[in-house]
Amino acid sequence: MGTPARVVVLPQGTSKLRIESLELPDPGPTQVVVKLFASGICHSQLHQMHRPRQTPVILGHEATGTVLETGSAVNHVQPGDIVLVTWVPRNATAASRLPVRATLAVQDGIAQSENVFTWADHTIADEQYVVKVDPDISRDVTAIIGCAVMTGAGAVINTAAVQPGESVAVFGVGGVGLSAIVGAKVAGAAPIIAVDLDDTKLEFAKRFGATHGINASREDPVAAIHALTARPDRFTILGTPVSGVDYAFDCIGIRKTMEQIVPACRTGHFGARDGGTAVLVGVPGTPVELNAMDVLLHEKHFIGSIGGSCAPDRDFPRFLEWQQNGDLDLDAMVTARYRIDDINEAAAALEQGRIRGRAILEF
Repeated sequence: MGTPARVVVLPQGTSKLRIESLELPDPGPTQVVVKLFASGICHSQLHQMHRPRQTPVILGHEATGTVLETGSAVNHVQPGDIVLVTWVPRNATAASRLPVRATLAVQDGIAQSENVFTWADHTIADEQYVVKVDPDISRDVTAIIGCAVMTGAGAVINTAAVQPGESVAVFGVGGVGLSAIVGAKVAGAAPIIAVDLDDTKLEFAKRFGATHGINASREDPVAAIHALTARPDRFTILGTPVSGVDYAFDCIGIRKTMEQIVPACRTGHFGARDGGTAVLVGVPGTPVELNAMDVLLHEKHFIGSIGGSCAPDRDFPRFLEWQQNGDLDLDAMVTARYRIDDINEAAAALEQGRIRGRAILEF
């Protein structure tokens, strides 16, 4: 017998979401049925909503919940366990097969997901996307660990491996950018420079570890970053003083910010140290042009970070420990809460930039 569920569906041919009451199937051998407590609301879903599609889509990819049923081949969780649901395999190194993407029969066809769906009060997912956690965790705000925290903080500690004393700039301080700032603070980075268009968000970012804020609507952020990080005792191949951050993270993915993070990076100290590293974290929506001469002469690097290069089985306990010891204030980072019936309002608020930190759905 299946599990009754209320699921947000994105129909084909429209960006307006609907809520559908249906029955989830019994779990297959490698699947887990989870009753959800809360789900994050991510900008990635906006990309899905505006992208052309051939089928209905089921959305959401970060959540907390409790296991209801497991398939016969599932052995790392059992009914009653508290779990995080995420879109990244929990231990890809140890996996012997590809995880199965969730699909669901809805009223106008077979709805596809991007790995999992969590905009629902119950979900069914491949066991590789289900991470067992301590049963005493906060069951609402920790939902955003499955994407926002993992993506932002992971980019800093895993992809870039920022070291104590290295300088960091974060472009875009929504939920992912704030998580990157937390990761930089935990790593011991200095300075930590937040870049955004909103003074309120820049001030908010200081609560999470930003030491400086640059409003890119009023000044050139690249010039401002170089002014903050000049090293007059070190020189480039051109004989100019070294300046710029060791790492610049673009947590937005629009063309302008993608083209700013490389020039914001530190110029190389000729013969002594290569240049800084630009890290693309946000999902890009356009092509990008880079100044190849800047990359060459200053020995800079441009790299990508998908899901913060995370292995959830390894990294989620670390992020939960950060929350417990006060380094990661998820209660402050979650600034908006919605019911599933208000999902269209939530999506509009996200698209219009009205959510200061991160929003969640609560079931």
